[in-house]
Amino acid sequence: MTRAACRFLGLILFVVALSGCTGALKQANPRTMTFPPLSFEIPKSQRMELANGMVVYLLEDHELPLVSITAYVNTGSIYDPPDKSGLASLTATVMRSGGSESMTPDEMDSELEFMASSVEAGISSDVGNVSMATLTKNLDRTLEIFAGVMTKPAFREERLNLAKKQTVEALRRQNDNPKAIADRELRKALYAGHPLGAYPTVDGIGTITRDDLAKFHRRFFSPNRTILAVAGDVKADELKARLEKLFAGWNNTAEPLPKIPLPSEEVKPQVLLAHKDVNQSAIRIGHLGIDKDSPDLYAIRVMDYILGGGFTSRLTQEIRSNQGLAYNVESHFDVGRRFVGTFVAQTETKSESTAKAITLMTGIIAGITKEPVSDQELDLAKNSIINAFIFGFAKPEAVVNQQARLEYYGYPKGYLENYRDNIAKVTRDDILQAARKHLYPDKMVISVVGNDNAFDKPLSTFGRVTDIKLENNGKSDKMKGGSAQK
Repeated sequence: MTRAACRFLGLILFVVALSGCTGALKQANPRTMTFPPLSFEIPKSQRMELANGMVVYLLEDHELPLVSITAYVNTGSIYDPPDKSGLASLTATVMRSGGSESMTPDEMDSELEFMASSVEAGISSDVGNVSMATLTKNLDRTLEIFAGVMTKPAFREERLNLAKKQTVEALRRQNDNPKAIADRELRKALYAGHPLGAYPTVDGIGTITRDDLAKFHRRFFSPNRTILAVAGDVKADELKARLEKLFAGWNNTAEPLPKIPLPSEEVKPQVLLAHKDVNQSAIRIGHLGIDKDSPDLYAIRVMDYILGGGFTSRLTQEIRSNQGLAYNVESHFDVGRRFVGTFVAQTETKSESTAKAITLMTGIIAGITKEPVSDQELDLAKNSIINAFIFGFAKPEAVVNQQARLEYYGYPKGYLENYRDNIAKVTRDDILQAARKHLYPDKMVISVVGNDNAFDKPLSTFGRVTDIKLENNGKSDKMKGGSAQK
């Protein structure tokens, strides 16, 4: 048989085979196809405890020669002295940038870069983190540097001065972004008089000294207040032996944690205006919300999705799709882990539609408190949340960090394992009752940044307006209380 004949025969056989496959596919109707339920079990981490009281979670993963570690330390900016807001953040910055007692900053940077390793530190409102990532072959040395940063930071004076200058420069530029201003002023109003509503000032940063950083570190960093989340190419017995040796000299000498009062839950409706000569308004509307122990947590999660959680949400459908007033609009209950969190709805729109957007947003929020959501909304929201759950565990480090955070914040056992079932149980009536209990459409703080001279209606339409005077020198923003907009 000639080569051309072979090719022709092969072509005929391919067409016949393809026809057979097409025929088989035609017999399957996608509307009637069924699939078994998706089965997903959350991987289990190993929990260990060191002799000094440090807790360690480990999820072994030997697919790649990589190891990552994150430390969760029981501290936070909520413990900043009132006149030195920003101390916690500076402490974390200089813990890393200032090197350790055994290594200068340049030596540390150079060695980490040579090993393709990293060590970082940060402190947010209610947790401190020190993290590292490395190749398995460099684990021992990177662990030594990591331990030095966490337990024996040098807090070198020149690095503190640099960090303070960078912080001051950031404060001087803090009013450049209208969205950031709206966020900040809303949070200040919701947490008025509470550490969660405190922000650094140039004057306050200027008073912070090296001794302040060292004292803050001694006061809060301790092994019995630390949980390590470890993922990667390391075995449990080897890891524990390494950690016991590295942290053997780190003693539990930290002082008792100060007691932080709960935020005032009294709802005080306000209208805040920060004038900025821009052609688009940044709008934030909200009030205090719930904490993680609320019995309505799962109903709130489903309601979040329906009200402002995506492209199918009520806020997006009306304000973006139907009215064309904004590219993005959303709302969310930020569930508090140690203190009550917030409910915030937000958008940006052209100046001439500012009042209209606010009216629509408050009306849609009020609407979900008046009658049950539809079956279609309920099913879509629950299925979306349940199906997206698996993506929170795509990587080993995500899994182990989830489990470490659950212990750090005191979540009940079985929280993750039962999460999907608890979402699936939510009913239309559950959402209506949760909305009526936790949403206050007539008692919200409205924070707007924009050019009020171009608004379609004065903000006084929504209540008495407080003008926020913006100063780009980083000093505390001033308010002219009760100045009604004309």
